[in-house]
Formats: sequence, structure tokens, C-alpha cells
Amino acid sequence: MANRKGALPVATPSRLNRSLERGIELLRAFGPGAALLGNGDLAERTGLPKATVSRLTRTLVQEGYLEHDAARRAYRLGLPVLSLAQALRSGSTVLSAAGPLIRETAQQLHINVGIAGADRHEMVYLESIRYNQRASLRTIVSGQRVPMELTSLGRAYLAMQPKENFTLLMDTFQRRGRNDWAMLAREITSAVEAVHRNGFCVASWQPEVIALATPLVIPGHQVLVLNFSVRTTTSQDSIVRELAARLLRLRDDITAECARLEG
Repeated sequence: MANRKGALPVATPSRLNRSLERGIELLRAFGPGAALLGNGDLAERTGLPKATVSRLTRTLVQEGYLEHDAARRAYRLGLPVLSLAQALRSGSTVLSAAGPLIRETAQQLHINVGIAGADRHEMVYLESIRYNQRASLRTIVSGQRVPMELTSLGRAYLAMQPKENFTLLMDTFQRRGRNDWAMLAREITSAVEAVHRNGFCVASWQPEVIALATPLVIPGHQVLVLNFSVRTTTSQDSIVRELAARLLRLRDDITAECARLEG
């Protein structure tokens, strides 16, 4: 399967529909900083032949999932993509259960509270309530992506992965050629151990920002991750003492509310 550069390799069963698979790869190519893409851009990002890209973009335009900008000879996502995202949010029992609880917690503690899930090698925010003074944190919105390997969100997710998936993801991170990979790998391993031991992990991948995360494992749903983040010059140990118990309590409250809604 052709993937965007750096995407997680996936075994492709012979019964998958290749045309649909390729069409989805084209839609995946769009994102922040890549809102308008031509056929050449899409071919480069997906690894698909230009002739294939041309056929797929015509189909996606016809169905409304892409809009064609004739003046720029490029494409942007169409409105039905947003409708799909809204359908995901409105139909999620987890978000229905979590929404009031995370808003209340964020307001009480004056912190940022979020829920995210994994998409290949990145974490995607499903919900984010921001009550922090740091402007860069307040701009995080639903649908925003953050690195899996650098964040508490991603490391808590990695802690729940079977060995085969964990190894595959670690190989993906290593292939990015970071000079500090050895140190980063140790940090990930330590975070995974912390999740298994304490139920949560901590990371600080932005200056003066500390984030705690815990897996949100609800039967019948994909593994999600709940996190707190706060801008502070206080030590990491102090933040853990202050917030860890509240994080785990909120996780349990969301899990219980999901069970009630689905019961």
C-alpha cells in the first residue's frame, strides 16, 4: 500500500478494495499547511502514479469530497468531509460521556483537558477544553494532530499496544533519523513502564508545559487517551502530586458514565 512519507506500514489483505484505499490516501494527504494540493503534490505525497491521482481526483470532485480550484489547478477538501467528522463526534458515546466531565474538571483546576486517539503514528485530538493562559495551548482544537513519540498522549497509547504493533511503531519513529533517538527511545520505554505501574505517564515536549496522560480503555471502543496539560515553572514531581489522582479519577468517571449510557 502506498503511504505518505513516514506513515505506518500496514499489511494489505488481498480482498481490500484498492481504488477505495487509494482514494482515502488522497484525502489523507490534506492537512494543516497542505489545504490546497495539485495532482503533482498528491502524487508526491501518496506515491501514486499521476494518472491514477488524476482519475481519483475527478471522482472525488464529482462526489463532493474534493473541490477543484480551476485558477490554481489544485484541490481542497469538500464539505462532506466536515460532515463525516461531525457524525463521528455526535455519534461517539465516549465524547458524550466525557464532555461535561472534562469541562467541569478543566474549569475547576484551570488546566487543559483533552481526549485523543491514534491515527497511524500520530495522535488526533477528539476533544480539547483549554483553560490555560498559554496562547499556543489554547489553539489546540478537535482534529489537531500531535506527535505520538514525543507526547504523553502518544506514550500512554503506546503502553496499550501489543508487542508487534509497538515494535512496528518504534521502527517508524527510528527511521525518521532523529539524532536523539536513543534518548527518546529510553523516554518512551520509561513512560510505558510508568503507565503499567502507575496508570499514567508524564511528558514535557514544549517549554514550561507539563502533560499527564492515561489510557481510556472502554469495551467496544478503540483505545483513547485522556490528558491534562498545564503551563508552569513548577517541578514535574509537584505537578504529578497535584494532578495525577484527579486524572485517574476522571478516567474512571468517564468509563463509568460510558457504561451507564451504553447499559
